[in-house]
Amino acid sequence: MKICVAGLGLIGGSICMALKRAGYRVAGWNRSEPPLLYALDHGIIDERTENVALYDLVFVALPPEATVKFLNSAQFKDGATVADICGIKEYILGAVNAVPRNFNFVGCHPMAGKEVSGIENACADLFDRASMVITPDESTDKGALESVRKITAEIGFKYIVECSAKTHDRKIAYTSQLAHIVSNAYVKDGEIESCIGFTGGSFQDMTRIAGVDENVWASLYLKNAGNVSEKISSLISSLQEIKSAVEQGDEQTLRTVLKDGRLRFDSGKKSTVSADIYVKKLK
Repeated sequence: MKICVAGLGLIGGSICMALKRAGYRVAGWNRSEPPLLYALDHGIIDERTENVALYDLVFVALPPEATVKFLNSAQFKDGATVADICGIKEYILGAVNAVPRNFNFVGCHPMAGKEVSGIENACADLFDRASMVITPDESTDKGALESVRKITAEIGFKYIVECSAKTHDRKIAYTSQLAHIVSNAYVKDGEIESCIGFTGGSFQDMTRIAGVDENVWASLYLKNAGNVSEKISSLISSLQEIKSAVEQGDEQTLRTVLKDGRLRFDSGKKSTVSADIYVKKLK
């Protein structure tokens, strides 16, 4: 199988390295030259992609708009499997389904990353023990889906999670996008200055993802605006409950609100997967 990875950043570069670790030969394509040269110089890819149509499997590891542009402009092999790994799925799926395609599309999202970006931070074990979310629909080719499942297992993932693109975007607005938004908002407090000696694990947990690339994340938020706005509103409501109890000196209400959060967290850890989400453990 001939494999190409389009987009040689942290995630794309790590996919290349994980594929090579699994024994595959990998070609790379990138919008700019420096990451491509870095990948060649460091053995992350075996060759540069001169013609996308030569490849049986193409991973597209680009931001949302760039992913759609690549899908619309590149010439793909008839019947090739094309898997995007963008952090939103309905936007990409809508663009794919807008016109006839000669390739078989499978939407994916690896639930792994770092607080730093760039191919120089890529690593072969980034996906070890992580989940790969796959978002098939009624038009997804079964052979292409099975091919992506197989590759997912081979490059180190521990779980495959399958759901609709709509479910993915709703869940990811809460588990990923809201977390990044909260971290970014948290560090804007003036008290962030001169914190050395006053921080512990909770501070590190809250601020680790505050410095992510705004050019990437702004696009992800806007392409999932409805879900993101809903989750922000829910968070504001919960914070307002706590703020009111603190301002009023109402210890009983504050205890009740905090207990409710603790019990909801405990319940969430124990809850089973909903009917529209399928989870398979790979190892």
